Amino acid sequence: MEKPWGRTDLDPVFGTSSAQRVGEIWFTHAELADPPLLVKYIFTSENLSVQVHPSDDEARARGLASGKNESWYILNADDGARLGLGLKAAVTEDELRAAAINGSIEQMLDWRPVEAGDFFYVPAGTIHAIGAGIALMEIQQNADVTYRLYDYGRPRELHLDDAVSVSQRKPYVGHSIINSSTSNDRILVDEASFSVIRASSTEGIPQSLASRQRWVMPLHGSASSGTEGASIGECLLLQPRAPLSLSPDALVLVAVAGRI
Repeated sequence: MEKPWGRTDLDPVFGTSSAQRVGEIWFTHAELADPPLLVKYIFTSENLSVQVHPSDDEARARGLASGKNESWYILNADDGARLGLGLKAAVTEDELRAAAINGSIEQMLDWRPVEAGDFFYVPAGTIHAIGAGIALMEIQQNADVTYRLYDYGRPRELHLDDAVSVSQRKPYVGHSIINSSTSNDRILVDEASFSVIRASSTEGIPQSLASRQRWVMPLHGSASSGTEGASIGECLLLQPRAPLSLSPDALVLVAVAGRI
């Protein structure tokens, strides 16, 4: 996906360069028209827009199938790279709208430094922006709905009425893990919309998930099921009861729709 904030220099697993500014790489399946989750890589050379997504109820009230909760796993980050998550302080609707119009919303955001291995769950309603110099893996509800509040003067549409309406105009109330784990095997998030596990072996993945559809994304090593396999930069989609094998050096993210 070409984006104005994307990169022409990609990780070698995707090809070392591109004539286009590639911002996103999506993983889709020809035989699954509407899967519950979407996995994608995001690469930034500039800040993304300040934006927000609706909840399921808010999306359905607008005639959409679902809202959009999302999560970010930081793959690498330049020195000084940062994310904007939530606001520094609560504001009114009028204050938020005015800040979006005059650009001061950028200073309202709670910007925080990031590094490889950090993880953030970003619930619908969270005002957010991904900064420059970051490569991350995004796991989200499969809904292409984004309301932009501010876009640094780029000639793209803003959605102030919807954005202000669905925004939680306050500090971030999501779930984050900032490189604090002493173990590779852990549950990163367990929410009604989706759950994500980081594991270095199949023993680190709850056995109960074997009966469910699973998205497996290698961070190191490889994953396989029968004749199908995936390595770094790929995604292995497992149907219920399909076996999973990991290489001895593997570290993977495993995502499922719903709670564990």
